[in-house]
Amino acid sequence: MGFGIYIHIPFCKQKCFYCDFASTAKKVDETLYEQYINALCQEITMYQALFPDIYIDTIYFGGGTPSILPPDLIIRALNAVKANFTLNSDIEITLEANPGTVDEQKLQYLYQNGINRLSFGVQAVQDDLLQKIGRIHTIKEAEMAIEMAQKIGFKNISMDLMYGLPGQTVEMLKEAVSWAVNKNMQHISIYGLQIEENTVFGRLYDQGKLILPSEDESEMMYDYLTEQLPKYNYNRYEISNFAKIGYESRHNLAYWQDKFYLGLGAGAHGYYNQKRVQNPFDIDEYIKKCNQKILPFINEEIVDEKAHIEEFCFLSLRMAKGIDKEIFKQKFNTDIESLYGEILPNLEKDGLIINTQKYIYLTSKGMKFGNQVFSEFLLD
Repeated sequence: MGFGIYIHIPFCKQKCFYCDFASTAKKVDETLYEQYINALCQEITMYQALFPDIYIDTIYFGGGTPSILPPDLIIRALNAVKANFTLNSDIEITLEANPGTVDEQKLQYLYQNGINRLSFGVQAVQDDLLQKIGRIHTIKEAEMAIEMAQKIGFKNISMDLMYGLPGQTVEMLKEAVSWAVNKNMQHISIYGLQIEENTVFGRLYDQGKLILPSEDESEMMYDYLTEQLPKYNYNRYEISNFAKIGYESRHNLAYWQDKFYLGLGAGAHGYYNQKRVQNPFDIDEYIKKCNQKILPFINEEIVDEKAHIEEFCFLSLRMAKGIDKEIFKQKFNTDIESLYGEILPNLEKDGLIINTQKYIYLTSKGMKFGNQVFSEFLLD
């Protein structure tokens, strides 16, 4: 059975003003990095005992800022996976990187030791805007990081861009798209700003001090991205993701295709044997449990059939190809029309989905109003 592995690195130099991910920007003694990776390696060993016969399709180092670590520690964790599991011969191994935390030597070491995909969090291409959202890099550093990675030999590089940021205009977003296209990225992810509690932006918003683009301006940004990127041969294969043919993120596709994955590290989530598990965010607690040779998850939720059907529909509909009716029938032993026969015609009439003999998928309008569509797939 093919699994994905997600490895969470919870350390950052500075917390971005919009970020509510499981990460910390507290200054830490670098010995904590080593203790953390040692705990990760112990967790990998414990999962090998639980799943001795699986093989690994994808590995994804996310964060936080994985590239903040010394590269030998990243590779130590990767080598622990290699030592404990069988890896698919064409495995995809992704590292998220902040352009302000890499240099040529680090990228060279990572490339030579098996990292074959990079995901750079660029977000914007104007230095003043990057400062406004709490990013630690400049656009020059982003340019240098990408050019170094390409020169070293990385042939699969992704970039994140954001829209709806404070002070951002449509013209600034157009500049970002042009910049990304000229850098010959293989993959581009787009994210609209979400205001989250317990973030700098969340607090400013509550105080009425966060000036955001209007809804019309944000919609214009979204429309520009979704209309223009395909013109540059970036195919929209998921609501927020565009890729050149053959460069879709296989790791993220596995999430949307209801495949099992192990979540390793503080705050990580895993999904296997029809249950979801979550590790503690507290780094010391995570390390302590791993050192005691106890699988560290603190929450365990059984995914019953009702929840499984709902999640399968939500996740499948995120993808451009949508819900595969035959796979739905194989998983749940029933036709999708028997559960949603009254809902589907209404969504189709509203121009939100297309329902063919084999697939149900979102229209471009449906992708814009995805949450509205997903809510219709909740079962009573």
